[in-house]
Amino acid sequence: MNLAKLPITHAATIPESYLDMMGHMNVMWYTHLFGCATCGLFDLLGMDRAYFEDGQFGSFALAQFFRYKREVRAGEHVTIRSRLLGRSDKQFHVIHFMTKGPDDILAATGEFLAAHIDMTTRRTATFALQIAANLDRMLGDHLALDWDAPVSGAIQVR
Repeated sequence: MNLAKLPITHAATIPESYLDMMGHMNVMWYTHLFGCATCGLFDLLGMDRAYFEDGQFGSFALAQFFRYKREVRAGEHVTIRSRLLGRSDKQFHVIHFMTKGPDDILAATGEFLAAHIDMTTRRTATFALQIAANLDRMLGDHLALDWDAPVSGAIQVR
């Protein structure tokens, strides 16, 4: 599984404040960091703050599934890369890969299903044409990779 062809959507160095009583990063911070990666992915797709505010659009998480592979500790640098797995007119499915250290050791994955939302009605809405084109372009690149994403099987686009 060569992650190098996936876009980096977030990177951080883990502070002491992220640790729990076991001396490794508490699970709530994985949610936070994967959320930051989702925002990074949104930016790559053109779903930036202006898009959300001007168009009165948003995105709601529908499902998530995490796998913890290696401990992450204070002072370690993590990089998150994201792979688009599928989409419909109103939803998208993505998996984030969190690696750590200079050797990019896989520490965790976060798989998400999200919906595009019209914030005036708070209901699902079709992606804008430019966003749909950006999703399709990225999805095509990611489907062309020569390895299968380690998905949970519990999440899928409807």
